[in-house]
Amino acid sequence: MIIFRYISSTLYRIWFYILVAVPIIVLFPLLVISILKESWYPYFFKLARIWSWFILIGMGFRVKIEREEIPQKNKSYMFVANHTSMADIMLMLVTVKNPFVFVGKAELAKIPLFGFFYKRTSILVDRNDAKSRQAVFLRAQRRLKQGMSICIFPEGGVPDESIMLDEFKDGAFRMAINHQIPIVPITFGDNKKRFSYTFFSGTPGKMRSKVHRFISTEGLKVSDTKALNKQARDLIELQLQIYNA
Repeated sequence: MIIFRYISSTLYRIWFYILVAVPIIVLFPLLVISILKESWYPYFFKLARIWSWFILIGMGFRVKIEREEIPQKNKSYMFVANHTSMADIMLMLVTVKNPFVFVGKAELAKIPLFGFFYKRTSILVDRNDAKSRQAVFLRAQRRLKQGMSICIFPEGGVPDESIMLDEFKDGAFRMAINHQIPIVPITFGDNKKRFSYTFFSGTPGKMRSKVHRFISTEGLKVSDTKALNKQARDLIELQLQIYNA
């Protein structure tokens, strides 16, 4: 029985990577054209959402999105969510319709095919390099001036399987205050059990996402960063407790 589970889990992982690769190969010419200019990024974003739906449906995930508030068009936001799964990127792209740019780990750029587009469309950060972290703010500022939003997983990485929600880093909240853009907390309720980073795991099933009411940064100062961080984290933690009750 255990051997059967290991075999099925391995095949399920392989199927995931096939689903990741196939639409990239099929859409490759359009994807390349869409990244030739930064101003064309919204077209790339639409293609990325199609790619995400293809993967989530193909994996047998039944996506359910609850929205307490809907982002306005042509307005910038800071999207933050808990990070537990390889499917978090896809679920974020499906949950949010407003074009946004990921701030993420530089290591992901090494993934074949996916990495080619990831490093050309996302803001990469080496968390062990102070200069890299500083460069993130400058690149994010340019993107925000172009009317884009920013998405950061503030845990700064994927926590241990035993940790429901890790502590949040301050970067996303400091950036939101500096640019006076609202924080949009989002809770992913089932991604860990659906498709975590543990190799022999993952099953089809429901995948819930909840967009909470936005948190305004209007009038806040950098000294309010910790309080803003806690407010967003508390919202997500409470919703995770509700999901897991």
